[in-house]
Amino acid sequence: MNAQTLKQLLTESTRQGELYKHLEKQWVRCFACGHRCKIAPGKEGICKVRFNRDGVLYVPYGYAAGIQVDPIEKKPFYHAYPGAKALSFGMLGCDYHCGYCQNWITSQTLRDPQALATPDTVTAAQMVGLALRHGAKVVASTYNEPLITSEWAVEVFKMAKQAGLVTSYVSNGNATPEVLDYLQPWLDLYKVDLKGFSQKEYSKLGGTLKTVLETIASVHKRGVWMEVVTLVVPGFNDSDGELRDIANFLVSVSPEIPWHVTAFHQDYKMTEYDSTPNEALVRAAEIGYDAGLKFVYAGNRPGETGGYEHTYCPKCDGTLIERFGFRVISLKIVHGACPACGEKIPGRW
Repeated sequence: MNAQTLKQLLTESTRQGELYKHLEKQWVRCFACGHRCKIAPGKEGICKVRFNRDGVLYVPYGYAAGIQVDPIEKKPFYHAYPGAKALSFGMLGCDYHCGYCQNWITSQTLRDPQALATPDTVTAAQMVGLALRHGAKVVASTYNEPLITSEWAVEVFKMAKQAGLVTSYVSNGNATPEVLDYLQPWLDLYKVDLKGFSQKEYSKLGGTLKTVLETIASVHKRGVWMEVVTLVVPGFNDSDGELRDIANFLVSVSPEIPWHVTAFHQDYKMTEYDSTPNEALVRAAEIGYDAGLKFVYAGNRPGETGGYEHTYCPKCDGTLIERFGFRVISLKIVHGACPACGEKIPGRW
């Protein structure tokens, strides 16, 4: 499928959006992500999948470019239903253009001529049916940036919640108050990628640090369960100072926010940086704990980070969840608490 054919197909797989307002001369203002694109008639937003047709914003609808059943730990959520299965689904497009994106085939569609993932028509009912048939407890909007396809996610989530399922976003956090208001009644879990603590570096990715920090504070205040991930890239965002700034910010929001520091490997266009050594992940985890965070995890290196993939009680230091990669080896939390000392462990159990 060539780019023109794909663009035509995506133009047809749409419906009228809800996250926008009308402006003069048939322009519209989109609220799905922090770019708040002002879009002229016949044009699309930065994401390239939300577009203005005669003064009406049309948005992605009724398809998936990827569906997979994964352990919830892969999202990663470590404090939400350990060992549960998650039905992950994604659409196409993104409001960022990260050079190291591991999902670039779907996220960079219509921006990169090599990113030509094929969408398949699917209904919300079919998606929920798949989750139930595979024994998944969670449905997760991921693979591309879910904020820009929030209308479709909400349709899936409404049906998922009627079926007793848990709903989640795996997102870059470039949100707006409007989209968070829209999602809040239907969203249970939110994973935010905090990609660094420097606007200079965020600019290279197409984002604004301040917006992501505001999203993290807002999601926590709204009571949606949130975990934060930082991909540690040597020479890009791995200085002690920058990692300490991230940790200190998270502590200022809540020391109970789980922080995942994960390993980078060369991918997509970012091949000039080395893969993250294990010792860098351990150092980042130690910085997080030293700053006052209660739960810090070093990911993507099963058994190689000195126990930083396990969950410990912040009061008595007992091991509560033992993991190897995405697999839960043992789970000792009882009714959301440490069985040894009774300390309540934040999360969704």
